[in-house]
Amino acid sequence: MSSTDQSTHIHKVVIIPDTAAGKRLDMALGQVLPEYSRSRLKTWIEQGEILLDGRQVRPREKVFGGEQVAIDAQLVMHQLVRPEPIPLDIVHEDNAILVINKPAGLVVHPAAGNWQGTLQNALLHYDPDLDALPRAGIVHRLDKDTTGLMVVARTLEAHTQLVKALQTHAVEREYQAVVQGVMTAGGMVDAPIGRHPVDRKRMAIVDGGKPSVTHYRVRQRYRAHTHIILNLETGRTHQIRVHMASLHHPLVGDPVYGGRFKLPPGASPEFIQQLKAFKRQALHAARLSLLHPVTGKSVSWSAELPEDFTSLLDALGQDLSEHERS
Repeated sequence: MSSTDQSTHIHKVVIIPDTAAGKRLDMALGQVLPEYSRSRLKTWIEQGEILLDGRQVRPREKVFGGEQVAIDAQLVMHQLVRPEPIPLDIVHEDNAILVINKPAGLVVHPAAGNWQGTLQNALLHYDPDLDALPRAGIVHRLDKDTTGLMVVARTLEAHTQLVKALQTHAVEREYQAVVQGVMTAGGMVDAPIGRHPVDRKRMAIVDGGKPSVTHYRVRQRYRAHTHIILNLETGRTHQIRVHMASLHHPLVGDPVYGGRFKLPPGASPEFIQQLKAFKRQALHAARLSLLHPVTGKSVSWSAELPEDFTSLLDALGQDLSEHERS
């Protein structure tokens, strides 16, 4: 059995005492909250899980006393992950890597509320040797309801190389998505992403967030939706979903960033029902390219769109055709 991190939610509001005036925020909090290590407090500050008078700041921010500190964080603890016989759609495997086509509904690794039935549980059952690697070789993730390709390391050497490749943006990832509204052209979003200042379960474009760049181009326009292709320079949590929503073109079916449900005029009851039946974000990791961590050769894989995604495109296409004829 491998291990992962279990999270317990911490929510506190404290006041910086006058005796801490002139100190760094992380040092002042270490004085106020001795039950948490300074390194843990520093990490929470850097991740935006600690706000000073409602602002996201750096650990070295000087305090003067009397400031309000709001802590909305996850306290990480150790948790064992057990192998489970969950089917895997393996696109490629060799001694160094696995490439998985992840279905909708499969959580990548255990976390609060999802300690079982994850990709990590499945990988440990498929290859018990993955127990020796961090998170069973998982080096990147897809959201629970996003489908498509993921690469998994099978050796420590491959793990090191893949992590380095992801950090240097040497892994190419191409996605397909359906967004609300008709896009006139493709483009790029270059906007930093961090935790939402109020809703800590959401991400948002925020000052001081991590650099995030998404490129997109139009594949097909429909009456009130657009099928697009996206390429990522960075891989932030919810990046595509947040960036597209910032353009007022949120992903169809997105339960968090999707906004108000919209329909083209004169839509048939059948078409309306098909759109409402799509209950997840319309996002698929369709293509993955990288340098193999052992051979150094360029390798690439593709995954066909899942059935629910193709059914959505068929419904959009049929709606377009019917109104072009009328």
